[in-house]
Amino acid sequence: MSGPGPDRRRASGGRWRRVYGASPWHLVGLAACFAVAGYALTRVVGAGILMGFAVWFVGAIILHDLVMWPLYTAADGALRGRRRRPWLNHVRVPAALSLLLLLVWFPLILGGAEANYRTAAGLSTAPYLLRWAIVTLVLFAGSGLLYAMRRRAAGRPDR
Repeated sequence: MSGPGPDRRRASGGRWRRVYGASPWHLVGLAACFAVAGYALTRVVGAGILMGFAVWFVGAIILHDLVMWPLYTAADGALRGRRRRPWLNHVRVPAALSLLLLLVWFPLILGGAEANYRTAAGLSTAPYLLRWAIVTLVLFAGSGLLYAMRRRAAGRPDR
């Protein structure tokens, strides 16, 4: 006989869950996340941009939680209303992706990082606005096409 029987393993797993509150794999995943975050922090400190990173991080938390969350929750509630709107996700998803791209790349899209970008890469930020607009157009066009195909397949015209 080698190792504990299934009942003993089950009992020890139940004990682990009672003490820790989740499976051992949860702890492994959490440890991996902290390891990645720790590595990222060493890179930020090594680059000498800790203060700028901290200001950006806190600003992003404040901007998102206190300003943006209430705004897009209210906008979503206004769009949904009381009726079910089958087209809503076909607007919501491309808008969210487009705004996410704008949020991540706004210094380049709006030309605010022209001097730094030209110094670092030797290129202009001018193409970024057009490229973002094209990506946004493709996202909305693709979503609209998908919506039209779904409505046609369902056999009912748009209301």
